[in-house]
Amino acid sequence: MIESMPVVDAHHHFWDIPGNYHPWLCDDPMIPFRYGDYTALRKPFMPRDYESASRKFTVIKSVTVEAEWNPQDPLGETRWIHRVADEFGRPHAHVAQAWLDSRNAEEILAGQAEFPLVRGIRHKPAGSERPLPGTTAEPGGLSDPAFQRGYSLLARYGLSFDLQTPWWHLPEALKLGEKFPETLIILNHTGLPSDRSTEGLSAWRSAMKTFAQFPNAMVKISGLGLPGKPWLLEDNRGIILDTLEIFGLERCMFASNFPVDSLVGDFDTIFSGFLEAVRDLDPGEKRKLFVENALRIYRIDA
Repeated sequence: MIESMPVVDAHHHFWDIPGNYHPWLCDDPMIPFRYGDYTALRKPFMPRDYESASRKFTVIKSVTVEAEWNPQDPLGETRWIHRVADEFGRPHAHVAQAWLDSRNAEEILAGQAEFPLVRGIRHKPAGSERPLPGTTAEPGGLSDPAFQRGYSLLARYGLSFDLQTPWWHLPEALKLGEKFPETLIILNHTGLPSDRSTEGLSAWRSAMKTFAQFPNAMVKISGLGLPGKPWLLEDNRGIILDTLEIFGLERCMFASNFPVDSLVGDFDTIFSGFLEAVRDLDPGEKRKLFVENALRIYRIDA
């Protein structure tokens, strides 16, 4: 246990392959991946594995996020997660899969909303692989009318939206939020600041400031690894502190992204790094970032 600091892990995954079908984990050839070779992930990661990885911390609650289960069966993963929770007592909330641009989006959202652990939806929107000026209505993207029709239903079912997209699409996300202001948008993985050049970080900060104008925007500080490098605080301290400054202490939370981020660092390294980055905050401020914000945002009983 580090610094006697309890943790609510706002983003991790469980999977049990090959018994359950996750195309990216089960199929060959493997897909291009931002951390490079992910062969080490192609094995089960279950609650006992998570508890072993996080054993140096007191993880009092945790949130699972959809792990790209078979897209033909989005409710299947949610049923399975509930069986896992019944058996192991974890997770305490779940962000489920739904394809918002699909014809049956409302049927899937209604089904997901019936599950007691489901708090929100993640649909990774289509987008460009590099920064481009302007916005497009690319099918499945944030500006796609079909995507927005599905997105407009989230508030009806009391669901938040977990957004995983690179920072250059955040101006589009702001427009989406302003169009549907009731829906909470939770930005995954710190806006994916993969370009650590001076110019890249400047553009990332500008995009994050733009998105932060939406008052219902939250952010998970996670997913900060770099391909081919171990997780180092010196690489990530500035990004962590910039994010806290841009969004404020009420709208940020820390998360492990395990087991994915185990490719770049162990749980202890990552969470000890988070703690060191905010060492100058007072205990109440730290508690917001490590515990209280995640409990509030994902509506988890303390």
